[in-house]
Amino acid sequence: MEIDPFAASGDAPNESTAMARHARLNSAVAITVALLATFIAICKVKDDNIVQAMQQAQADKLDHWAYYQARNVREEVAEATANELEAASQGQPAAVQARYAPLVARYRALAADQAAKKVALQQAAEADQRTYDALNFRDDQFDLSDALAALAIPLLALTSLTGKRGLFAIALVAAALGVLMGVAGLAGWRLHPDAITRLLS
Repeated sequence: MEIDPFAASGDAPNESTAMARHARLNSAVAITVALLATFIAICKVKDDNIVQAMQQAQADKLDHWAYYQARNVREEVAEATANELEAASQGQPAAVQARYAPLVARYRALAADQAAKKVALQQAAEADQRTYDALNFRDDQFDLSDALAALAIPLLALTSLTGKRGLFAIALVAAALGVLMGVAGLAGWRLHPDAITRLLS
């Protein structure tokens, strides 16, 4: 014959109900943690890809500005050479000036070509900056998602230890906001709490 440990106590039904409630709460916490961890993993993969794209955009921008400076130097050298040749031809006989004219024209054309290519490089560098900014916007969303999830998980752990439903509600709010920011990053929504991102950056 088995002995019921609660047989001598009038609190057995209440304790049993409390234990059942705590078990249900723990189950809810476990499911929430599992779903949140899965969502964080998905966001992490996307965020890593975005960070790589940001690094590429930054490298492209630096390359374009470096080529821009090189084109700028070439333009100035060609323009200076054309000016020197033109100055050297002044006061010379017509035959000598005729020999200088194609050289001056060639260096002027080279300077114009470098100026046009320089403008194209400037536009490319500015486009790279816009790409970087757009990617950084989404990276901020994933950073906020990570921060909110990191806040929710310890609150869920405390909920499991204490059995306090109020803590579970607070953890769910943090988790929901984290999921919202993560979905915004994944979907490319224009959701961006600037005040918070400025505070954290």
